[in-house]
Amino acid sequence: MQMYTTACPRNCYSTCSLKVYVEDNRIRRIEANPDNKAAPKGPCLRGLSYVERTHSKDRILYPMMRKKDSLEFERISWDRALDMIEEKLRYFKERFGPRCVLFYSGSGTKGLLNEVGSNFWRLYGGYTATYGDLCWPAGLEATRLTLGENKHNAPWDIENARTIILWGKNPAETNVQQMRSIDRAVEKGAKLLVIDPRRTLSADRAELLIQPRPGADGALALGIGHFLVKHNQTDNEFIEKYVLGFPEYKRLVLDFDPGKAAEISDVPVPYIQRLADEIANGKPVCLCPGFGMQRYTNSGQAMRAMLALMVITGNIGISGGGWWYANLQSSIFSKVGDPIDFYPPEKPDGVARISISVALLGQDMLNQKDPPLKMIWVERGNPVTQNPDTNTVLKAFRSLDFRVVVEQFFTDTAREADIVLPAKSMFEQSDVIGAYWHPYIQLKQKVIEPPGEVKPESEIYRLLALRLGFPGEAMAEKLPGPSDREIDAFLEKKLEPFPGLSLQRLREGPILAPGMEEIAFSNFIFRTPSGKIELFSEEARERWGLDPLPVYTEPVESVRGASPEAKKYPLYFMTPNTKNRTHSQFNNLKLIRQFSPKPFVVMNPEDAIQRGIVNNDRVRIFNDRGQLEVEAQIDFSMKKGCVCVTNGWWITDGGTVNFLSLGRETDMGHGSAFHETLVELIKL
Repeated sequence: MQMYTTACPRNCYSTCSLKVYVEDNRIRRIEANPDNKAAPKGPCLRGLSYVERTHSKDRILYPMMRKKDSLEFERISWDRALDMIEEKLRYFKERFGPRCVLFYSGSGTKGLLNEVGSNFWRLYGGYTATYGDLCWPAGLEATRLTLGENKHNAPWDIENARTIILWGKNPAETNVQQMRSIDRAVEKGAKLLVIDPRRTLSADRAELLIQPRPGADGALALGIGHFLVKHNQTDNEFIEKYVLGFPEYKRLVLDFDPGKAAEISDVPVPYIQRLADEIANGKPVCLCPGFGMQRYTNSGQAMRAMLALMVITGNIGISGGGWWYANLQSSIFSKVGDPIDFYPPEKPDGVARISISVALLGQDMLNQKDPPLKMIWVERGNPVTQNPDTNTVLKAFRSLDFRVVVEQFFTDTAREADIVLPAKSMFEQSDVIGAYWHPYIQLKQKVIEPPGEVKPESEIYRLLALRLGFPGEAMAEKLPGPSDREIDAFLEKKLEPFPGLSLQRLREGPILAPGMEEIAFSNFIFRTPSGKIELFSEEARERWGLDPLPVYTEPVESVRGASPEAKKYPLYFMTPNTKNRTHSQFNNLKLIRQFSPKPFVVMNPEDAIQRGIVNNDRVRIFNDRGQLEVEAQIDFSMKKGCVCVTNGWWITDGGTVNFLSLGRETDMGHGSAFHETLVELIKL
């Protein structure tokens, strides 16, 4: 049995290093690689399930074609599949122009080879692309506007905090490696405070749980800021040297009455005062916001208001302190978090028409003109399940003439395809990956040959490019392969600008990114227009049409808002992540199914009593957009007025939570405001 070092490329905080043991071209065992200091005890249950995932009998191993007028698929040869795709691509380009093809790539896996897809479509002569993101752009933009870039201290530095605030984050399930360090900090005497409408596994370990109303985080942050400023519990020396806009911010929070903050957020004034006191007296303070609360139409401003609490108390640039949202120090090959990554240009770049908002996918696809969309190519994503407003996304998919999906399993999106091409697993092609929580560069090393007739995406593109007659010089540079040696040469070229990085070194284990700062912003250099931390941001007004200060506005869809939903639907529908899935991945595996066999809704006992519902009753969750039918679990952990179903369930499991969501963008960053959903619930 041979051991290889590799790394998990999933869309997950931990990006764990792994030791993989192989015998007879099969994965036999997966263990942690302690060389990754951020994740020395991984992998999690999902990581262990890679053995089953890689060798699953349900895995797609051959090209598949939908039978005519049927929901079933049949196996076809690669030649036939590529012939059909080539014919469609030639016809669509000649008849409608290349931009009638939408290239949709999700975030299912990370890696430098992912750029091969957009390289192919540029060589094709043009295409339509998406902008924005489902995950985190509002928070990225809020951080960039304030601090100038997205980075935080090395993960292990959290053990030096005296106060840790988890605001809408549940690392006990979604960032298990961080939870280990938090536990050690608590053992050393640190206080753990949790702000979340749910009592989560992380909250079970805290000494204080605050349960605000969903979407009201900005009001709570301004209320805390009021007490800090009013009682002069601010770091005035730090503010004088490094902060722009404090006088304006001071007026904002002093005018934001604590009673108003309490009324909006559902957090009583004494608890707002308690949070302010803990921040003021518990330095160094580490604030770890999750991704959930920045998926509302007011969330960018809310994140700025939360971040301001760390700024005015001098908790930036110090060990054990800071704003721990996104650590992009390993994103040395791209500019993730820079505005260009998520914002559409004012006009097309001559090749890509970047005109489809990820948040508004279904409606934007249907509305596309000159030319209208005729074809979609999907890879590394499951948009039917995961994008807002599934019903409209399905309508848009079904309006197209031709759909190609590259996948490992028959997901909801793959079931909508005309052609499904088998995708590689993480073990079947080498690639170089970064992370968004720790600062390591890692090699996702090839350890086995692909089973059946599986081809890496890079090879699929090469074969199509040869058929379409793309120029040889361009192919050699942009579409590497087919051999592993040529793939390695492509990756080595990407590493050349960074002394100390090479495939040989990465095969030995993870390497800290060049220029990594263990304590972020410890040099007090802020890449903002003013060179200071900006509580008052002119760019927020110029780019997004927002107030330069982090003012509070009510979400569009809110029980206290003016939207039509507010009058009809009294419950907030929460759809968080779970430890058992990475969004819609993994739950089709038997190992995972043991722990999450079916979807269910968690609700507060008071809400259940009002509706005559008892534990395990079958219920319908609904609004004007759609419905789900699941079992109810009654639990005091859920805030009254909120119900919760974890996201990622497939339609074949009983329905995706996005049957009930609407496509809306966040106030900045073109994020998806799909957590902003109201529903009603009745017993069946």
